[in-house]
Amino acid sequence: MTSDDAGKATVREILGKARAEGREALTGPEGKRICDAYGIPTPAEGLATTVDEAASLLMEIGAPVAMKIVSPDILHKTEAGGVIVGVDSEAAAKDAFEKIVASAKKYDPSANITGVQVQQMLGGGHEVIVGSVTDPTFGKVVAFGLGGVLVEVLKDVTFRLAPLDLAEARSMVDGIKSGEILRGARGSDPVDLDALADIIHRVGTLVTDFPEISEFDLNPVFATADGACAADIRILVETGEVTEPERPSQEEIMRVMDRMMNPRAVAVIGASSEEGKIGNSVMKNLQGGGYAGKIYPINPKATEILGYQAYPSISDVPGEVDVAVFTVPAKFVASSIAECGKKGVPAAVLIPSGFAETGNVELQEEVVETAKQHGVRLLGPNIYGYYYTPQNLCATFCTPYDVRGSVALTSQSGGIGMAILGYSRTTKMGVSAIVGLGNKSDIDEDDLLTFFEQDDNTQCVAMHLEDLKDGRAFVDTAKRMTKKKPVVVLKAGRTAMGARAASSHTGALAGDDKVYDDILRQAGVVRAPGLNEMLDYARALPLLPTPRGENVVIITGAGGSGVLLSDACVEAGLSLMDIPPDLDEAFRRYIPPFGAAGNPIDITGGEPPSTYESTIRLGLEDPRIDALILGYWHTIVTPPMVFAELTARVVEEARAKGIDKPVVASLAGDTEVEKASDYLFDHRIIAHPYTTERPVAALGAKYRWARSAGLITK
Repeated sequence: MTSDDAGKATVREILGKARAEGREALTGPEGKRICDAYGIPTPAEGLATTVDEAASLLMEIGAPVAMKIVSPDILHKTEAGGVIVGVDSEAAAKDAFEKIVASAKKYDPSANITGVQVQQMLGGGHEVIVGSVTDPTFGKVVAFGLGGVLVEVLKDVTFRLAPLDLAEARSMVDGIKSGEILRGARGSDPVDLDALADIIHRVGTLVTDFPEISEFDLNPVFATADGACAADIRILVETGEVTEPERPSQEEIMRVMDRMMNPRAVAVIGASSEEGKIGNSVMKNLQGGGYAGKIYPINPKATEILGYQAYPSISDVPGEVDVAVFTVPAKFVASSIAECGKKGVPAAVLIPSGFAETGNVELQEEVVETAKQHGVRLLGPNIYGYYYTPQNLCATFCTPYDVRGSVALTSQSGGIGMAILGYSRTTKMGVSAIVGLGNKSDIDEDDLLTFFEQDDNTQCVAMHLEDLKDGRAFVDTAKRMTKKKPVVVLKAGRTAMGARAASSHTGALAGDDKVYDDILRQAGVVRAPGLNEMLDYARALPLLPTPRGENVVIITGAGGSGVLLSDACVEAGLSLMDIPPDLDEAFRRYIPPFGAAGNPIDITGGEPPSTYESTIRLGLEDPRIDALILGYWHTIVTPPMVFAELTARVVEEARAKGIDKPVVASLAGDTEVEKASDYLFDHRIIAHPYTTERPVAALGAKYRWARSAGLITK
């Protein structure tokens, strides 16, 4: 392999020449030189400019060879009739040279033809694709999948942010659905998976070092038991300037976010005494929510609003203001933002609509530019406001909410925000914050995560989002956050009609939901499939203790629910424990002869409370079991509240002994199981009536987070 400095110099020279010539694509020989510079294996080859050179190269490389047109103007060589494979003699090489050049000239008479590439033929093993694309959300993304027709038909491709280490690269090789083929399905030889991971790693490093590479394709890469080698290289480059988005430092983000979330003084621009006005609702919520800081109503037509002195402009306020909440029409926002900047207000919360969401992009851009010039960060516009319960801060025109807890919830949609509010109220879920993001003209998810990461009042964050303004900044922040606290994301648009159809080129493989799915997983984020699941996970994750190992055991009073719970475990990625003989015997001491040990453990429906109690206690106290799933069936012998109370007591006794395992429960029965489920939730046992899927999905979410954070220690 060429040394790092020399390799970079080679690539810089090749890319610089192509960009200077205004070329968007590199030739095959240029691609090989770049691969050689970064140690990416490619077959032996040479460039022929005459028929005699073609014949000579065939003899030097060894037959058979593949021959391909080399032209900066012909990107799709096969379409141009510019590829002939299996050339096995000098005469055949000369003939192929003439045919390829003639076909290329016919395809594009104006094409500049450099020559014909003569390349060692590869074969055997399996074809895979390794590549990179510049994703509009995440920047440089590396792709891996099976090559040829399989990538087009099966769409079995996985993605990661570049750069990536060897472990992440290996996870890509292992992570595709067809990975079993590479590992040696049906007795075939497994390929060298480490060699594939090494190529993926090197591609990620290359495109990170040279962001002007817009697309990079190795397709096919032939993978065998002895290694991997790229047979074809396709590289596209940006001809214009390549820039990175501006990103404020963590310190700067925290400076603004801390003042916004913990303000000593709030100004309401557009405050009103008139019932039904948004400015009136915000004032009432600030006042009625118990916010203890200073409140400054801003209204040029009033002297007093709800008992507070009003000011004609924020510049007239006598003291410092930490955040300004805007309730004025959109057309008045820009001028007021400038006044906020002159006053030294660091953050503005823009409730008004009438900006980009209605097509008025120019007005939103004007507001953003004005805010940037005056050093004001913007939340919104087009939002319901925000809540931060540790400060009794209810800066919103929606209904107030004051149940304190450790969950922060954010939403890009006002309607989803109201659903979050309703769910929180119905379930009595304590929250630290509820924040609307709306158009995300400035402050977005990574700003909020930066604050919540360091916020002792927040232990879990759940986010509804429709897009990410800067996916790379989000991932960088989420990677830090998820090592300490779970982050749940509901990404809308999972089945976007506009997603490009998959093809053999990496650039067309990106742009769909799979990129989000893989990269959010890479960031350690728990993705929720729907709104209900996002809210369920947000409620459950802070209550569930972190599991130490993968062994999950089901204890059920009904065989049918045991089957459904087992199915739910598979869907949630949970591992049902293989019960060892001694533990099997221990469980059998408590269940009737016609019950079933094993896993699920079926104690049958007619058993008294003592059977539930004994088996649950055994499951908690045996150190080999890491989590329990309980399936309750409503009977007169063990009524719902009896089951709930005994379960809570046994779990609390275990906790008193230092045993704190995740316990979730599914309750089937008449309406009494609803009250029993609520009782269990109050005792940190995740319980849902009428469903086997929801409690298991919550446990699966906790496991996904714990695995990504490296907290599974057994």
